[in-house]
Amino acid sequence: MTDQIKSIRNVAFAGHGGAGKTSLSEAILFKAGLLERHGKIEEGNTAMDFQPEETKKQQSINTSFFNLTHNKFSITLLDTPGDQNFFSAAKTCIPAADSVGLLIDGVSGPSAMTEAASLCTEEYNLPTFLFINKLDRERADFNTAVEATGAALDKKILIAQLPIGKEDNFVGIVDMLTGKAFKFDTDGKMQRIDIPSDMADDVAIAKEEFIENVAELDDELLERYLEGEEISEEDLKKVFKKGILQRAFYPALCGAATKLIGIEPLLDFINDYMPSPIDRGAWIATDNNDKEVEILPDPDREFSGFVFNTIVDPYAGRLSIFRVVSGKLGKDGNLLNVNKDNKERFSQLLEIAGKKQNNITSAIPGSIVAVGKLKNTLTGDTITSSEYIKFPPVKPFPPVISFSISPKTKGDEDKIHEALRKILEEDPGLQLKREEETNETLLSGTGLVHIETTCDKVKRKFNVEVAIATPKVPYKETIKKKIRVQGKHKKQSGGHGQFGDCWINFEPLPKGKGFEFVNKIVGGSIPKNYIPAVEAGVKESSQRGYLAGFPCIDFRATVDDGSYHSVDSSEMAFKMAGSLAFKTAIAQAKPVLLEPVMKVSVVVPDEFTGDIMGDFNSRRGKVLGMDSEGTKQVVNALVPMAEMLRYAPDLNSMTGGRGTFSMVFETYEELPHDMAQKVIEKTNAEKEEK
Repeated sequence: MTDQIKSIRNVAFAGHGGAGKTSLSEAILFKAGLLERHGKIEEGNTAMDFQPEETKKQQSINTSFFNLTHNKFSITLLDTPGDQNFFSAAKTCIPAADSVGLLIDGVSGPSAMTEAASLCTEEYNLPTFLFINKLDRERADFNTAVEATGAALDKKILIAQLPIGKEDNFVGIVDMLTGKAFKFDTDGKMQRIDIPSDMADDVAIAKEEFIENVAELDDELLERYLEGEEISEEDLKKVFKKGILQRAFYPALCGAATKLIGIEPLLDFINDYMPSPIDRGAWIATDNNDKEVEILPDPDREFSGFVFNTIVDPYAGRLSIFRVVSGKLGKDGNLLNVNKDNKERFSQLLEIAGKKQNNITSAIPGSIVAVGKLKNTLTGDTITSSEYIKFPPVKPFPPVISFSISPKTKGDEDKIHEALRKILEEDPGLQLKREEETNETLLSGTGLVHIETTCDKVKRKFNVEVAIATPKVPYKETIKKKIRVQGKHKKQSGGHGQFGDCWINFEPLPKGKGFEFVNKIVGGSIPKNYIPAVEAGVKESSQRGYLAGFPCIDFRATVDDGSYHSVDSSEMAFKMAGSLAFKTAIAQAKPVLLEPVMKVSVVVPDEFTGDIMGDFNSRRGKVLGMDSEGTKQVVNALVPMAEMLRYAPDLNSMTGGRGTFSMVFETYEELPHDMAQKVIEKTNAEKEEK
């Protein structure tokens, strides 16, 4: 069984959207004989992008899986999304692979998501190669793409293949390690050819550089190389693979997926040089005492697995996709969900093949498989036979934009929440919360397209239409003047009347202090049992301020006098008195509008810091300073929330997608008078319309 594990290759294709990850996956599956026709993204007939939203947008939204066999090696492909809106689906799946192929557009080179994908490979120490794609396109240039990628990723790139021809004349590759040249016909069939005479010098130089860079990784090999000894192909292969596994460099391959150029050499490369589960070694988990333990890919060990993806179907139920880390799994049985501390039963073991699932009878370490209808198991959970160990869950990118959501059809509120709850199970990059202050339901994600696509899914899967809108800003009100007022509630309507009378001092508090209530009644002018009612009346009434009905904060109410009636006084009467006192006071105590201010941290390459700070100034922000984070800069600032509601697309535009940001609530500040008037007028007008 060890040999069987050694023959497993789990490869994630990652990188920026449009680089050709899905096209490459389709080409591989077609060449492997798993597809009858070579699917095209433009024609909407690919095996990997099969969801209606993916066909419509002509891009991957979820990670797709497919297993194939090449020269007796079992290769599982993970085709991950490259668009920033859906990159969380890549980030949560990449750790399940043992290696990553970064797809680079031979025309436009790397982009921000290439950098994001590379950071994921570093985080999980995954050996990585480059596939420079689309070399058949106009203005495609292999060397330029390689140089740009090395600079963008700050990584050493080792050219492992050279293209034969350029643009329309791109027809084949030269392998640096073997020195062999291959040409591909229109059906992608490969034939050995002589190295073209006009490439001889370039190949000789590239081959020398390749050998030198590989030799530097092994002292003995380097010594032999420097002494002029010829290095055997076998020795070169051994050290080359060692360098890949140690992430000493990214080897660069080349091809054109849509023309089936470079597919077979790529598969051979994956077999020969990418790691098996055994090469990857132990996974780190924690036991029930939170101590780290190593879990080796040993088939004789107890079963353990890591759930890294979930697919929800309204009819078929939940499909949990996981990586077998250790042990063996049969076609049915019981599992322990360690995170939820409960047992689950499964009756089918499945292998994912695009939109299809195939029944299989067993799984071993390294297998990527799925089971259906687990009741409580979600992405990030650890499943075992019975052992209490946990693999650390992968954190998706934090949401950066929120929208208010509501049903387009009255009465569908419960349907929307149930549908979104299920969608959130398969997309951990989404967040759903109720904003009590504005009485809105907010759906948060990584971009407008992310939110819109989610709403499309809800409509398709659950037949509920969702309307989205920019969320309201949770403004507040406060007072700036100290004032003492009387609140008196007196009502006589036959029989017992109602009587409550209180004098209250209202005064502003420093920001962030909230609401304080002080009892300074002496002499029993108001009985003690009525004091809490006065406080309740003030507190309840303060939820609707004077200017625009926003909650009033940061003030103290001190009750110091009043009167009562032995028969007509009651808790309700004194609650009304407290409420009347607040309403009287706030109108006279110089009320002002407050706006929420966020602490924002933007991570960008150094060349964008000036633009970011200038933009913050235009948003009424205050730059706090800068910090370094690796090769990038972190700009910290305080910015009003109202100026940040649609910041994500603006940041993408300013930085070409290379900037990321996070923000948290910091404080409330007084809104400038002219802006406050506009908010008040707009809010009151909306109330009148309702």
